Amino acid sequence: MHYIVVDLGFGDCGKGTTVDYLCATRDIDTVVRFNGGAQAAHTVVLADGRKHTFAQFGSGSLRPGVRTHLSRFMVVDPLALVTEAAHLIALGATDIWARLTVDRAALLATPYHRLANQAKELARGADRHGSCGMGVGETMAYALEYPDDALRAGDCLDVPTLSRKLAQLRARLGVDGPPVSACVEAFTGFAATVRLVDAFVASGPCVFEGAQGVLLDEWHGFHPYTTWSTTTFANALCLINPDEPVTRLGVLRTVTTRHGAGPLPTELPFSDISDPNNPANAWQGAFRVGHFDAELHRYALNVAGGVDGLVLTHLDLDVDQMCRRYRGPSPLRAGPPGDLTRQAAMTRALGAVEPEYSQVSDWVGAVEAELGAEVVLESWGPTAEAKKPSGRLTS
Repeated sequence: MHYIVVDLGFGDCGKGTTVDYLCATRDIDTVVRFNGGAQAAHTVVLADGRKHTFAQFGSGSLRPGVRTHLSRFMVVDPLALVTEAAHLIALGATDIWARLTVDRAALLATPYHRLANQAKELARGADRHGSCGMGVGETMAYALEYPDDALRAGDCLDVPTLSRKLAQLRARLGVDGPPVSACVEAFTGFAATVRLVDAFVASGPCVFEGAQGVLLDEWHGFHPYTTWSTTTFANALCLINPDEPVTRLGVLRTVTTRHGAGPLPTELPFSDISDPNNPANAWQGAFRVGHFDAELHRYALNVAGGVDGLVLTHLDLDVDQMCRRYRGPSPLRAGPPGDLTRQAAMTRALGAVEPEYSQVSDWVGAVEAELGAEVVLESWGPTAEAKKPSGRLTS
Protein backbone atom coordinates (compact mmCIF):
# COMPACT_ATOMS: atom_id res chain seq x y z
CA MET A 1 0.00 0.00 0.00
CA HIS A 2 1.25 3.45 -0.98
CA TYR A 3 0.06 6.67 0.66
CA ILE A 4 -0.23 10.14 -0.87
CA VAL A 5 -0.29 13.04 1.58
CA VAL A 6 -1.74 16.32 0.29
CA ASP A 7 -2.62 19.54 2.14
CA LEU A 8 -6.23 20.68 1.57
CA GLY A 9 -5.52 24.23 2.73
CA PHE A 10 -2.95 26.92 1.98
CA GLY A 11 -0.14 24.75 3.37
CA ASP A 12 1.12 24.34 6.95
CA CYS A 13 -1.65 21.88 7.90
CA GLY A 14 0.65 19.11 9.14
CA LYS A 15 1.91 17.10 6.19
CA GLY A 16 5.30 16.49 7.81
CA THR A 17 3.94 15.07 11.05
CA THR A 18 1.52 12.89 9.04
CA VAL A 19 4.34 11.47 6.92
CA ASP A 20 6.43 10.82 10.02
CA TYR A 21 3.51 8.98 11.65
CA LEU A 22 3.10 6.74 8.61
CA CYS A 23 6.83 5.98 8.55
CA ALA A 24 6.79 5.22 12.29
CA THR A 25 3.80 2.86 12.15
CA ARG A 26 4.20 1.15 8.77
CA ASP A 27 6.97 -0.60 6.88
CA ILE A 28 7.67 2.38 4.60
CA ASP A 29 10.59 2.04 2.20
CA THR A 30 10.74 5.52 0.65
CA VAL A 31 9.25 8.98 0.98
CA VAL A 32 8.82 10.45 -2.50
CA ARG A 33 8.65 14.22 -2.91
CA PHE A 34 6.44 15.03 -5.88
CA ASN A 35 6.16 18.82 -6.10
CA GLY A 36 7.61 22.09 -4.82
CA GLY A 37 11.17 22.62 -3.72
CA ALA A 38 13.30 23.93 -0.91
CA GLN A 39 10.62 26.40 0.22
CA ALA A 40 8.75 23.60 1.99
CA ALA A 41 8.79 23.63 5.79
CA HIS A 42 7.41 20.37 7.23
CA THR A 43 8.14 20.17 10.93
CA VAL A 44 8.63 16.79 12.64
CA VAL A 45 9.06 16.30 16.38
CA LEU A 46 10.07 12.94 17.83
CA ALA A 47 9.14 11.65 21.27
CA ASP A 48 12.77 12.06 22.40
CA GLY A 49 12.66 15.79 21.61
CA ARG A 50 14.54 15.78 18.31
CA LYS A 51 13.03 18.25 15.87
CA HIS A 52 13.66 19.06 12.23
CA THR A 53 11.87 21.21 9.66
CA PHE A 54 12.03 19.28 6.41
CA ALA A 55 12.44 21.12 3.13
CA GLN A 56 13.68 18.59 0.57
CA PHE A 57 14.43 15.36 2.42
CA GLY A 58 11.34 13.26 3.10
CA SER A 59 9.69 13.85 6.47
CA GLY A 60 10.28 10.23 7.46
CA SER A 61 14.06 10.65 7.40
CA LEU A 62 14.45 10.55 11.19
CA ARG A 63 13.12 6.98 11.08
CA PRO A 64 15.98 4.51 10.47
CA GLY A 65 16.20 3.14 6.95
CA VAL A 66 13.50 5.32 5.36
CA ARG A 67 14.74 6.61 2.02
CA THR A 68 14.00 9.83 0.14
CA HIS A 69 13.46 10.18 -3.58
CA LEU A 70 13.28 13.62 -5.20
CA SER A 71 11.17 13.05 -8.30
CA ARG A 72 11.24 14.73 -11.69
CA PHE A 73 8.47 17.06 -10.46
CA MET A 74 10.72 18.59 -7.79
CA VAL A 75 12.81 21.75 -8.01
CA VAL A 76 15.98 20.64 -6.24
CA ASP A 77 18.25 23.17 -4.54
CA PRO A 78 21.64 21.46 -4.05
CA LEU A 79 23.02 24.17 -1.76
CA ALA A 80 19.98 24.12 0.54
CA LEU A 81 20.14 20.32 0.52
CA VAL A 82 23.65 20.43 2.01
CA THR A 83 22.48 22.68 4.86
CA GLU A 84 19.50 20.46 5.59
CA ALA A 85 21.61 17.30 5.54
CA ALA A 86 24.02 18.81 8.06
CA HIS A 87 21.20 19.31 10.57
CA LEU A 88 19.86 15.80 10.03
CA ILE A 89 23.33 14.34 10.55
CA ALA A 90 23.64 16.32 13.78
CA LEU A 91 20.34 14.73 14.89
CA GLY A 92 21.74 11.25 14.29
CA ALA A 93 20.71 10.51 10.69
CA THR A 94 24.35 9.98 9.73
CA ASP A 95 23.54 7.95 6.59
CA ILE A 96 21.17 10.55 5.17
CA TRP A 97 23.06 10.96 1.87
CA ALA A 98 23.11 7.22 1.27
CA ARG A 99 19.33 7.16 1.62
CA LEU A 100 18.74 9.79 -1.08
CA THR A 101 18.08 9.43 -4.81
CA VAL A 102 17.33 12.25 -7.25
CA ASP A 103 15.74 12.00 -10.68
CA ARG A 104 18.13 13.20 -13.38
CA ALA A 105 15.30 15.21 -14.93
CA ALA A 106 14.59 17.28 -11.79
CA LEU A 107 15.08 21.01 -12.28
CA LEU A 108 17.79 22.68 -10.20
CA ALA A 109 17.40 25.98 -8.38
CA THR A 110 20.52 28.14 -8.24
CA PRO A 111 21.62 31.32 -6.44
CA TYR A 112 20.83 33.16 -9.69
CA HIS A 113 17.19 32.02 -9.65
CA ARG A 114 16.93 33.07 -6.03
CA LEU A 115 18.29 36.57 -6.66
CA ALA A 116 15.98 37.09 -9.65
CA ASN A 117 12.99 35.88 -7.64
CA GLN A 118 13.73 38.26 -4.79
CA ALA A 119 14.27 41.23 -7.11
CA LYS A 120 10.89 40.64 -8.80
CA GLU A 121 9.07 40.29 -5.50
CA LEU A 122 10.60 43.49 -4.12
CA ALA A 123 9.65 45.35 -7.30
CA ARG A 124 5.98 44.48 -6.72
CA GLY A 125 5.96 46.67 -3.63
CA ALA A 126 2.54 46.60 -1.95
CA ASP A 127 1.33 44.06 -4.54
CA ARG A 128 3.76 41.35 -3.48
CA HIS A 129 2.54 37.80 -4.06
CA GLY A 130 3.95 36.35 -0.85
CA SER A 131 6.80 34.46 -2.51
CA CYS A 132 9.14 32.50 -0.25
CA GLY A 133 12.08 34.14 -2.06
CA MET A 134 13.75 30.75 -2.66
CA GLY A 135 13.78 30.94 -6.46
CA VAL A 136 11.45 27.99 -7.08
CA GLY A 137 9.00 29.93 -9.23
CA GLU A 138 11.83 31.59 -11.13
CA THR A 139 13.30 28.15 -11.86
CA MET A 140 9.98 26.98 -13.27
CA ALA A 141 9.49 30.16 -15.29
CA TYR A 142 12.97 29.91 -16.81
CA ALA A 143 12.37 26.26 -17.75
CA LEU A 144 9.16 27.21 -19.53
CA GLU A 145 10.88 29.98 -21.48
CA TYR A 146 14.12 28.09 -22.21
CA PRO A 147 13.24 24.37 -21.99
CA ASP A 148 16.43 23.20 -23.70
CA ASP A 149 18.68 25.34 -21.49
CA ALA A 150 17.00 24.69 -18.13
CA LEU A 151 19.44 23.23 -15.62
CA ARG A 152 18.60 19.69 -14.51
CA ALA A 153 20.19 17.34 -12.01
CA GLY A 154 21.70 15.16 -14.73
CA ASP A 155 23.63 18.14 -16.13
CA CYS A 156 25.82 18.10 -13.03
CA LEU A 157 27.58 15.02 -14.45
CA ASP A 158 28.66 16.94 -17.56
CA VAL A 159 30.90 19.88 -16.64
CA PRO A 160 30.89 21.60 -20.08
CA THR A 161 27.08 21.49 -20.24
CA LEU A 162 26.77 22.57 -16.62
CA SER A 163 29.12 25.52 -17.16
CA ARG A 164 27.33 26.65 -20.31
CA LYS A 165 23.87 26.48 -18.80
CA LEU A 166 24.91 28.31 -15.64
CA ALA A 167 26.60 31.10 -17.62
CA GLN A 168 23.53 31.49 -19.88
CA LEU A 169 21.24 31.54 -16.88
CA ARG A 170 23.23 34.20 -15.04
CA ALA A 171 23.37 36.42 -18.12
CA ARG A 172 19.71 36.06 -19.06
CA LEU A 173 18.46 36.76 -15.56
CA GLY A 174 20.73 39.79 -15.29
CA VAL A 175 21.91 39.09 -11.77
CA ASP A 176 25.30 39.01 -10.07
CA GLY A 177 25.64 36.32 -7.45
CA PRO A 178 28.58 33.92 -7.10
CA PRO A 179 30.95 33.26 -9.99
CA VAL A 180 29.84 30.53 -12.36
CA SER A 181 32.97 28.56 -11.47
CA ALA A 182 31.88 28.42 -7.82
CA CYS A 183 28.46 27.07 -8.77
CA VAL A 184 30.05 24.49 -11.08
CA GLU A 185 32.22 23.28 -8.21
CA ALA A 186 29.26 23.05 -5.83
CA PHE A 187 26.98 21.31 -8.29
CA THR A 188 29.54 18.75 -9.40
CA GLY A 189 30.08 18.02 -5.73
CA PHE A 190 26.32 17.46 -5.43
CA ALA A 191 26.41 14.97 -8.32
CA ALA A 192 29.32 13.12 -6.72
CA THR A 193 27.44 12.82 -3.43
CA VAL A 194 23.90 11.80 -4.42
CA ARG A 195 22.70 8.93 -6.58
CA LEU A 196 21.08 10.23 -9.74
CA VAL A 197 18.55 7.90 -11.37
CA ASP A 198 16.66 7.80 -14.65
CA ALA A 199 13.42 6.57 -13.12
CA PHE A 200 12.06 5.73 -9.70
CA VAL A 201 10.97 2.17 -9.05
CA ALA A 202 9.43 1.48 -5.65
CA SER A 203 10.96 -1.47 -3.83
CA GLY A 204 8.34 -1.34 -1.08
CA PRO A 205 5.50 0.77 0.31
CA CYS A 206 6.02 4.50 -0.23
CA VAL A 207 4.65 7.73 1.14
CA PHE A 208 4.29 10.40 -1.52
CA GLU A 209 4.73 13.71 0.29
CA GLY A 210 3.20 16.84 -1.18
CA ALA A 211 4.27 20.43 -0.58
CA GLN A 212 2.28 23.65 -0.15
CA GLY A 213 -1.52 23.17 -0.33
CA VAL A 214 -4.28 22.61 -2.87
CA LEU A 215 -5.56 26.16 -2.32
CA LEU A 216 -2.18 27.38 -3.63
CA ASP A 217 -2.21 25.15 -6.72
CA GLU A 218 -0.81 26.76 -9.87
CA TRP A 219 -4.09 26.18 -11.76
CA HIS A 220 -6.74 25.77 -9.06
CA GLY A 221 -5.46 28.27 -6.49
CA PHE A 222 -6.42 31.91 -6.20
CA HIS A 223 -4.32 33.68 -8.82
CA PRO A 224 -1.90 35.43 -8.49
CA TYR A 225 -1.32 34.24 -4.91
CA THR A 226 -0.30 30.74 -5.92
CA THR A 227 2.72 28.49 -6.26
CA TRP A 228 4.39 27.32 -9.47
CA SER A 229 3.48 23.75 -8.69
CA THR A 230 0.72 21.16 -9.01
CA THR A 231 -0.28 20.54 -5.41
CA THR A 232 -3.06 17.98 -5.95
CA PHE A 233 -2.59 14.20 -6.13
CA ALA A 234 -1.91 14.35 -9.89
CA ASN A 235 1.91 14.25 -9.91
CA ALA A 236 2.07 11.45 -7.37
CA LEU A 237 -0.38 9.33 -9.30
CA CYS A 238 1.86 9.71 -12.38
CA LEU A 239 4.69 8.07 -10.40
CA ILE A 240 2.69 5.08 -9.14
CA ASN A 241 1.93 1.88 -11.04
CA PRO A 242 -1.86 2.01 -11.58
CA ASP A 243 -2.12 -1.63 -10.45
CA GLU A 244 -0.74 -0.82 -6.97
CA PRO A 245 -3.11 0.12 -4.12
CA VAL A 246 -3.04 3.75 -2.97
CA THR A 247 -4.59 5.65 -0.07
CA ARG A 248 -5.05 9.37 -0.73
CA LEU A 249 -4.92 11.41 2.48
CA GLY A 250 -6.00 15.05 2.73
CA VAL A 251 -4.60 17.01 5.67
CA LEU A 252 -6.48 19.81 7.44
CA ARG A 253 -6.15 21.66 10.73
CA THR A 254 -8.91 22.95 13.03
CA VAL A 255 -8.21 26.49 11.86
CA THR A 256 -7.67 27.71 8.31
CA THR A 257 -4.35 29.48 7.91
CA ARG A 258 -2.08 30.92 5.27
CA HIS A 259 1.44 32.32 5.23
CA GLY A 260 1.65 35.33 2.98
CA ALA A 261 -0.63 37.51 0.88
CA GLY A 262 -3.95 36.50 -0.65
CA PRO A 263 -7.55 35.88 0.39
CA LEU A 264 -8.43 34.38 3.78
CA PRO A 265 -12.19 35.02 4.26
CA THR A 266 -12.38 33.89 7.89
CA GLU A 267 -9.22 35.70 9.03
CA LEU A 268 -8.97 36.72 12.67
CA PRO A 269 -6.72 39.81 12.43
CA PHE A 270 -6.25 40.10 16.18
CA SER A 271 -6.02 36.38 16.93
CA ASP A 272 -3.78 35.25 19.77
CA ILE A 273 -3.36 31.87 18.05
CA SER A 274 0.28 31.46 17.04
CA ASP A 275 2.36 28.72 15.46
CA PRO A 276 6.00 28.54 16.56
CA ASN A 277 6.83 26.50 13.45
CA ASN A 278 5.52 29.23 11.15
CA PRO A 279 6.93 32.58 12.26
CA ALA A 280 6.61 35.73 10.19
CA ASN A 281 9.43 36.18 7.70
CA ALA A 282 10.71 38.91 5.44
CA TRP A 283 9.37 37.35 2.23
CA GLN A 284 5.98 35.86 3.03
CA GLY A 285 5.12 38.22 5.84
CA ALA A 286 2.83 37.27 8.71
CA PHE A 287 1.39 33.85 9.46
CA ARG A 288 -2.37 34.44 9.28
CA VAL A 289 -5.10 32.53 11.13
CA GLY A 290 -8.83 32.23 10.52
CA HIS A 291 -11.74 30.06 11.61
CA PHE A 292 -12.02 26.70 9.83
CA ASP A 293 -13.45 27.48 6.37
CA ALA A 294 -15.49 24.50 5.15
CA GLU A 295 -16.31 26.28 1.88
CA LEU A 296 -12.65 26.59 0.95
CA HIS A 297 -11.84 23.04 1.99
CA ARG A 298 -14.82 21.61 0.06
CA TYR A 299 -13.46 23.40 -3.00
CA ALA A 300 -9.99 21.91 -2.38
CA LEU A 301 -11.49 18.42 -2.08
CA ASN A 302 -13.36 18.92 -5.32
CA VAL A 303 -10.40 20.09 -7.42
CA ALA A 304 -8.16 17.39 -5.90
CA GLY A 305 -10.58 14.67 -6.98
CA GLY A 306 -11.60 13.56 -3.49
CA VAL A 307 -9.73 11.62 -0.82
CA ASP A 308 -9.77 8.20 0.79
CA GLY A 309 -9.46 9.76 4.23
CA LEU A 310 -8.85 13.00 6.08
CA VAL A 311 -6.14 13.82 8.61
CA LEU A 312 -7.28 16.43 11.13
CA THR A 313 -4.49 18.15 13.05
CA HIS A 314 -4.28 20.68 15.90
CA LEU A 315 -7.15 19.06 17.77
CA ASP A 316 -5.41 20.21 20.94
CA LEU A 317 -6.05 23.83 19.92
CA ASP A 318 -8.78 25.58 21.91
CA VAL A 319 -11.09 26.68 19.08
CA ASP A 320 -14.83 26.14 18.71
CA GLN A 321 -16.09 27.94 15.60
CA MET A 322 -16.40 26.91 11.98
CA CYS A 323 -17.52 28.67 8.82
CA ARG A 324 -19.86 26.12 7.24
CA ARG A 325 -20.86 28.35 4.31
CA TYR A 326 -20.90 31.91 2.98
CA ARG A 327 -24.02 34.06 2.88
CA GLY A 328 -25.45 33.88 -0.63
CA PRO A 329 -24.04 31.86 -3.53
CA SER A 330 -20.47 30.68 -3.11
CA PRO A 331 -18.06 32.12 -5.71
CA LEU A 332 -16.00 28.91 -5.65
CA ARG A 333 -16.43 27.02 -8.91
CA ALA A 334 -14.04 24.29 -9.94
CA GLY A 335 -13.04 24.18 -13.58
CA PRO A 336 -10.42 22.65 -15.86
CA PRO A 337 -6.83 23.80 -15.37
CA GLY A 338 -5.48 26.64 -17.45
CA ASP A 339 -8.03 29.42 -16.94
CA LEU A 340 -6.20 31.94 -14.75
CA THR A 341 -8.78 34.61 -15.58
CA ARG A 342 -11.41 32.44 -13.86
CA GLN A 343 -9.12 31.92 -10.87
CA ALA A 344 -8.35 35.64 -10.56
CA ALA A 345 -12.09 36.40 -10.59
CA MET A 346 -12.58 33.98 -7.69
CA THR A 347 -9.73 35.70 -5.84
CA ARG A 348 -11.52 39.03 -6.12
CA ALA A 349 -14.86 37.51 -5.14
CA LEU A 350 -13.42 35.92 -2.01
CA GLY A 351 -12.60 39.39 -0.75
CA ALA A 352 -16.30 40.20 -0.52
CA VAL A 353 -17.85 37.02 0.92
CA GLU A 354 -19.53 36.98 4.34
CA PRO A 355 -18.81 33.79 6.28
CA GLU A 356 -21.51 32.27 8.47
CA TYR A 357 -20.23 30.70 11.67
CA SER A 358 -21.49 28.06 14.06
CA GLN A 359 -20.20 26.49 17.26
CA VAL A 360 -18.31 23.21 17.14
CA SER A 361 -18.05 20.79 20.04
CA ASP A 362 -17.11 17.65 18.06
CA TRP A 363 -14.49 18.60 15.50
CA VAL A 364 -14.18 15.19 13.90
CA GLY A 365 -17.93 14.83 13.46
CA ALA A 366 -18.35 18.39 12.16
CA VAL A 367 -15.54 18.10 9.60
CA GLU A 368 -16.82 14.73 8.37
CA ALA A 369 -20.35 16.11 8.04
CA GLU A 370 -19.28 19.22 6.13
CA LEU A 371 -16.74 17.59 3.81
CA GLY A 372 -18.33 14.20 3.33
CA ALA A 373 -15.14 12.26 4.03
CA GLU A 374 -13.96 10.17 6.98
CA VAL A 375 -11.31 11.45 9.39
CA VAL A 376 -8.91 8.49 9.55
CA LEU A 377 -6.19 10.14 11.63
CA GLU A 378 -6.59 12.59 14.52
CA SER A 379 -3.57 14.59 15.65
CA TRP A 380 -3.60 15.84 19.24
CA GLY A 381 0.05 16.93 19.34
CA PRO A 382 3.24 17.12 17.27
CA THR A 383 4.59 13.59 17.79
CA ALA A 384 3.58 10.28 16.23
CA GLU A 385 2.50 9.12 19.68
CA ALA A 386 -0.10 11.92 19.77
CA LYS A 387 -1.93 10.54 16.74
CA LYS A 388 -5.15 8.50 16.87
CA PRO A 389 -5.92 6.38 13.79
CA SER A 390 -9.33 5.10 12.73
CA GLY A 391 -10.95 3.46 9.72
CA ARG A 392 -8.54 2.36 7.02
CA LEU A 393 -5.50 3.56 8.99
CA THR A 394 -6.14 1.05 11.81
CA SER A 395 -5.38 -1.91 9.55
